[in-house]
Amino acid sequence: MEKENSITFALTGRRALFTDPVSKMGGEKFTYQVPTYQALKGVLESIYWKPTLVWIVDRVRVIKPIRSESQAVRPIDYGGGNTLSIYTYLSDVEYRVQAHFVWNENRPDLVRDRDENKHFFIARRALEKGGRRDIFLGTRECQGYVEPLDFESGRGAYDEVDEFPLGLMFHGFSYPDEAVRQEEKNKLEARQSLEDILPGDEERDYYVSGPGRMCHTPDSDGSKTQGVQPGKRECDIGGGRCAG
Repeated sequence: MEKENSITFALTGRRALFTDPVSKMGGEKFTYQVPTYQALKGVLESIYWKPTLVWIVDRVRVIKPIRSESQAVRPIDYGGGNTLSIYTYLSDVEYRVQAHFVWNENRPDLVRDRDENKHFFIARRALEKGGRRDIFLGTRECQGYVEPLDFESGRGAYDEVDEFPLGLMFHGFSYPDEAVRQEEKNKLEARQSLEDILPGDEERDYYVSGPGRMCHTPDSDGSKTQGVQPGKRECDIGGGRCAG
């Protein structure tokens, strides 16, 4: 890559439901406080995607306060008929997202399509039009909307908060055609930790939301301890570094 190929945008919606995939089978659902990495990647792929490239989410800011609302629903039961459940959604959400794309090294057959200027300008035009496909905030009934906007624009609800612990969250899927580690190739894996492996077999920290940063901090013996680095306003979830 010769250029940054980065896009920034506002992501909004009336409600959102970011959950562990295990809960997709049924039962009651309770949302995470912030979007998962996989949910944001799904938004980017709805804006623009080709098998030639892979989107990397760099940073995300939480603009509106985190609020939730519960709703009684009647989902279809696997045994037939309907069942009763309570779903807890995030209400009136808004985020700022920054991301860039890299080439999918698992697709050497598409090497002739690796024209970064072409893909960047197509992605930017698609973003200006609100995306090529419908934007969902975690699930189909939660419609989302995107528009180009500077990452630093607007005042975030948690910009002045030093720490923001999120606990253990689902991170994302390692799809066979996008896997980096050899042991992940040719099979689908789900990652649910504070640790992520990205291109180059580099070990990178997991997830920041708005103010604080959840991470693995190296101990003196070389092991890693889960913790929060204070004094950070936003999280670099793609590059494993804090910004702010």
